[in-house]
Amino acid sequence: MMLSAALLLVFCPLYAQAFTQGSSFGVKNSVKSRFVALNLSQKDAADNRREFLNKATSSICLAGMSVGLVMPTESAMASGGATAGKYTTIPIAKRRYYGRVQQAVHEFLDLAPEVIAGDMTATKIQTFFDVTATVVVEAKNKSINGQCTKKDRDCKGKEVRDSRYNDMKTSMYLLGNAFRLNQQKAPDNLPTVKAAKAFFKDMDEMEKLCIKKPKKNDPKAQALYTRALDTLDIFLDLVELPPTDSGHYNQEFDTLVGATSRIT
Repeated sequence: MMLSAALLLVFCPLYAQAFTQGSSFGVKNSVKSRFVALNLSQKDAADNRREFLNKATSSICLAGMSVGLVMPTESAMASGGATAGKYTTIPIAKRRYYGRVQQAVHEFLDLAPEVIAGDMTATKIQTFFDVTATVVVEAKNKSINGQCTKKDRDCKGKEVRDSRYNDMKTSMYLLGNAFRLNQQKAPDNLPTVKAAKAFFKDMDEMEKLCIKKPKKNDPKAQALYTRALDTLDIFLDLVELPPTDSGHYNQEFDTLVGATSRIT
């Protein structure tokens, strides 16, 4: 409807031009007779005719608007489309993934003493890569108004478990993908995603060393951890989080979605 009103406003002057070129003979003849009767000069006649047509076309435009060709204000404010995404995507991604990423960084840094010792069989290192150790999605009670309507009477729900490292990979990738200003750019071309993948590459290799055949003294795993630590700092800077040596990650973090978009 707004488009129709806009077109009407654009073409109203064209209607006036059509009148002056003789496209509407009734109006033209009426105006001509009026000017002849008044015995005006040619210049005055042209000025008066222009004024008459302007008034006529203005009346047509106002009449069109009065019958509802103009869209309500609320509808106009609803527009925005994909262009609005660059203003909302990053804050939403922060609320969704900041907690998970920060908690993962906390647990990653907590591995340092064991990694320095070189013992890949240490409990913290094994737990970090254990796909059953971390509750990613808590079980939800599926009762309705306190009543279980399932046939098997089991409405407790099931929790989803995975390793902290796998959840770290997921949340880092999704958070990094949100830091974009061009919606057409492929995720793999984003600096944030590139940094995240560089971190994953080193940590995937370390995971294999720790899970398949963990050693009591593994210099290769130590080197991979050290390199991943440097890459992680690059990623954290790109997603507006403090560096690993800031002391910020000495605490645990809430991983619930929507808790906050700020650094907590």
